[in-house]
Amino acid sequence: MVQRPPAGSIPDTPGSYQFKDAEGRVIYVGKAKSLRSRLSSYFQDPRNLHMRTRQMVETAETVEWIQVANEVEALMLEFSLIQRHKPRFNVRYTDDKSYPFLCLTTVDEWPRAMVMRGKRKKGNRYFGPYGQAYAIRDTLDLLLRTFPIRTCTDNKFRHHEKLGKPCLLFHIEKCAGPCVDEVTKADYDEMVNELISFLEGDTDEIIAKLEAQMTQASEDLEFELAAHLRDRLSAVRKAVEKQQMVFNRNEDVDVIGLHDDELEAAVQVFYVRKGRVMGRRGFVVDKAEDLDRGELISRVLERLYFEDNPVGSPKEVLVPDLPSDPDLYEEWLTAARESRVRIRVPQRGDKRALQATVTQNAQESFTRHRLKRTNDHNSRARALRELQEHLDLPIAPLRIECYDMSHIQGTDYVGSMVVVEDGLPKKSDYRRFKIQSVPGNDDFAAMEEVLTRRFSAYLKERQVPVDQREGRFSYPPQLLVVDGGKGQLGVATRVLDELGLRDEIPVVSLAKQFEEVFVPGRPDPIRLPRQSEALYLLQRIRDESHRFAITFHRQLRDKRMTKSALDGIEGLGPARKKRLAKEFGGVNAVKQAALEDLKNLTWLPDGVAENVFRRLHRVEARARRPPPAEEDG
Repeated sequence: MVQRPPAGSIPDTPGSYQFKDAEGRVIYVGKAKSLRSRLSSYFQDPRNLHMRTRQMVETAETVEWIQVANEVEALMLEFSLIQRHKPRFNVRYTDDKSYPFLCLTTVDEWPRAMVMRGKRKKGNRYFGPYGQAYAIRDTLDLLLRTFPIRTCTDNKFRHHEKLGKPCLLFHIEKCAGPCVDEVTKADYDEMVNELISFLEGDTDEIIAKLEAQMTQASEDLEFELAAHLRDRLSAVRKAVEKQQMVFNRNEDVDVIGLHDDELEAAVQVFYVRKGRVMGRRGFVVDKAEDLDRGELISRVLERLYFEDNPVGSPKEVLVPDLPSDPDLYEEWLTAARESRVRIRVPQRGDKRALQATVTQNAQESFTRHRLKRTNDHNSRARALRELQEHLDLPIAPLRIECYDMSHIQGTDYVGSMVVVEDGLPKKSDYRRFKIQSVPGNDDFAAMEEVLTRRFSAYLKERQVPVDQREGRFSYPPQLLVVDGGKGQLGVATRVLDELGLRDEIPVVSLAKQFEEVFVPGRPDPIRLPRQSEALYLLQRIRDESHRFAITFHRQLRDKRMTKSALDGIEGLGPARKKRLAKEFGGVNAVKQAALEDLKNLTWLPDGVAENVFRRLHRVEARARRPPPAEEDG
């Protein structure tokens, strides 16, 4: 349990504080207007603390702090440290990463419109998120008739640029043809800016412009152009109809709805720009720390606005309850927007009605999340508890590592390490190993090499100060699983003995034939109940490690099999290699070329030509050499 720092050592200034466990991992990060007052609240009678706070203080071994100039800096530092360390006792977010966005790649010379999911790239413009991908595609299909910017990939763009011919989208008037210079850069950029304005909600100006152009074309008796503008105008109006109008035209508001219980909270956000709902977002908060309603809203605001808000910053944020320090958060958002931002709770009218709708969405999202997770969460907890009981482990194995080998007759030998934390795969901690010291087919030696490398790295990192650790192998597993039987278990046990980790890390092996679990010191295997959650979890871990090893093995094998005869020749780099194959019509033709033919290439130095000729003809001679005759007897 963490001890109270000496009296007077804690400064009475703003800052962020970090509680750390016995291994130096940050388990909780907080911020405070006064570090002295805030930290003192943790060192009272534990019976007066909230259960989660008491558990955190009992788990912690040390507490540190960083002073800053003001509360806004403390807020930003706290968020940065939480993102970096992901402490187990801070709130955790399950974000709706699968929500699609409409992206305009404004960082490109010729910006592209695309539907995308996942991590957003800085510099591009994003609109959404939308509930369904088809909703974006339908809207984009309508808008391309009016704003025909490209939607093709960069590779396809360069391909048609080299051909000098546009693709089908140009011929059906859904692309302006920048790849073949059918549109000037200035006109294209104007189209992109108009599309951005339209997606931001400035629809009236676009419609008025099209109406004026259509009228002028009609008056000039250019009826074909007028009909074309009429179709564009119709497409724009259909796209506008898809956007729900909720407020007056000049309203830029983010509306936050929330539904929670003691353990979790579901959050929904509607982004309203120019009075229209331009997108929505949702995520679930795991309340790992003790939070009142205002503190929870504070955490939600940090999550939403420290990251890139996809539809720009609002003038007003509507919340169900005010954050713990409204002035601080208004000051921070105002500085980010560079104009006044208000945070308030709507009391009546359209805004109150819309927030009720958003809150209802949050309640439905919370219900769906609970229905989806109940069985899953319970089964994971039951699996870990059963593993602890059946394998006689000191604690439930919250972190499990599993290892497997893969090869074909000793070639492309690889090992895999997969990690499961709290019953779920932690893919960021997966590792792949190329076997370096095993000449042939020897799974035991390969397993020994992989485990020795992994746990030697752990011991090395353990000696490094926490702030300087790379983090690749910083944490030991609470259960080590190897794929195989008694032989693999013996190898793993020997490695742990040699490294002095036998008492620290429990180890088992899982034999595939009868799904038997072998543990050190027991001649007979443990047979877990066939329908038990523990056996199912071990099977999933073992299968995942096998899949991960096989995938890496295939990558290496494919790379080796696609190696060219021109690879590795001194003086022949990628550009020369490509040009040489092109000059002769392929690698086989290069093999048939005479030395004089190679030297006649003005761009290829004579020395390199000789290297190519020597290498290829040595390969040819080796390929034509007859096999040795078999001996009698």
